[in-house]
Amino acid sequence: MANPLKKPLAKLLLAAILVSLSYLLGSNTNYPNNYSIPERGRGSPPPLQCLQLNFSSSSHVRISPPLHFEPSHRLHFPQEPQQNLQFFKRCPQNFTNYMPCHDPSLENNLSEERFFYRERHCPKADEERVKCLVPKPAGYQRPFPWPKSKELAWFKNVPFKKLTVFKKSQNWVRLQGDDLLVFPGGGTSFPKGVNSYVDLIKRVVPLKSGKIRTALDVGCGVASFGAALMDYNILTMSFAPLDVHEAQVQFALERGLPAMVGLLSTYQLPYPSRSFDVAHCSRCLVPWTSYDGLYLMEIDRVLRPGGYWVVSGPPISWKTSYRGWERDAKDLQKEQISLENLATRLCWKKIAERGPIAVWRKPTNHLHCIQKLKALKSPTFCVKSDPDAVWYTKMEPCVTPLPMVNEIKDVAGGALEKWPKRLNTAPPRIRSGFIEGITVKSFNEDNQLWKKRVSHYRIILESLFSGKFRNIMDMNAGLGGFAAALAKYPVWVMNAVPFDAKHNTLGILYERGLIGTYIDWCEAFSTYPRTYDLIHADGVFSMYMDK
Repeated sequence: MANPLKKPLAKLLLAAILVSLSYLLGSNTNYPNNYSIPERGRGSPPPLQCLQLNFSSSSHVRISPPLHFEPSHRLHFPQEPQQNLQFFKRCPQNFTNYMPCHDPSLENNLSEERFFYRERHCPKADEERVKCLVPKPAGYQRPFPWPKSKELAWFKNVPFKKLTVFKKSQNWVRLQGDDLLVFPGGGTSFPKGVNSYVDLIKRVVPLKSGKIRTALDVGCGVASFGAALMDYNILTMSFAPLDVHEAQVQFALERGLPAMVGLLSTYQLPYPSRSFDVAHCSRCLVPWTSYDGLYLMEIDRVLRPGGYWVVSGPPISWKTSYRGWERDAKDLQKEQISLENLATRLCWKKIAERGPIAVWRKPTNHLHCIQKLKALKSPTFCVKSDPDAVWYTKMEPCVTPLPMVNEIKDVAGGALEKWPKRLNTAPPRIRSGFIEGITVKSFNEDNQLWKKRVSHYRIILESLFSGKFRNIMDMNAGLGGFAAALAKYPVWVMNAVPFDAKHNTLGILYERGLIGTYIDWCEAFSTYPRTYDLIHADGVFSMYMDK
């Protein structure tokens, strides 16, 4: 019988012989002269070759050239030389509160007429622009969370004592110890406190009704008036110039209150027409009757139809206050008569004068005013086609006409819903087709989109909803969906709309009960450093990529 192991051993031996013969034949085969193996750089991995054998009628084996895996077409992006990358330097310590467009060093050669030198004057030449990082003050600390910040601030964050000295008797702000600022809610025209002052106003103005949502505070001080109105769900845009009472607006923002640097001077305010339900001045020192009533006409432009103008301080209540103001009674009486006449020529109706305040109301339309204004030889109506195009536009002594209505009872531009329904209801500027391409449908879709996005923000920015953030800016607010989605949280949003955006939507935002301003992002924003907890940008860079 044959050995069963011999047959498998023979097969293994035959296989080994064939493999060895194949190896020897392969090692003696020559590569074609036109092919060479690429050289490797130092430290690079060996090249990967894809060799395709061509079994043709030729007796020689042909090896195809290597396949190229590089794309045939490339999109070339500019490469930043990493080795030359330089970080911005820190500015000197005296730049800690530097504002480029409100730099006092630029004011020396500017006109003092109508306080023009206090307007925005942004550096134009490249060599004039400061290109360094503004330092924080020594000892700076994170501001108190809201609502504690309304009452308290760290002194080292806004280390200025002038207000604590000059306004000590009026209780604007007090310095407690060496490190704490306290805001007791006092003011020049409300020595008994801002709450008692607002109590007087609400007897005349329906603050609790939901009809009042947006307010404008001219010459705001430290914005205690705006702080008090928050108890009524009223959002106040407070503004004041950079003046001898340093850092008024900075104090306001440190408290977590909406505010920006600005004044009534030469240019129109950076807000659309028919924006505010209430405009307020508490001894704001604006010469209302000067320059042909120019400044009160600007208040009329931004005041909503049926809106209220509340004023206190000279000349109001001059009969009982002229001695304290150290003013001549007859001069004050003439000022009040002049102010009353100007308000009448604007077709405003005076509805109350109680104690230190007087209140006028703007008409809901101009139907009954047209003939009346002609009879009174009042200022003419402005002929400007767009009353919302105001960026660096000079004020003119004319009355901004309200949109036309059919009936005397109609509200020009359309009636608004009460707050908070007003927030998510398509506003009149959309329902009327005021802005081409923006419809009720696109408005509702934008609302839903931003609700989803803000819901996602909760995942990546937990502190946004925990009270650690208070002041937020949206650099390209659009229809205001971002701010609307945040309305239920303890934050406020400064909605910036670039003046050259495709759609001028800021009027829509105000009709929703939000606040904001026009801006050109090729310039600086009118605020102090360190005043926002979060900057939000959507579609901003694509707007400016060619500029």
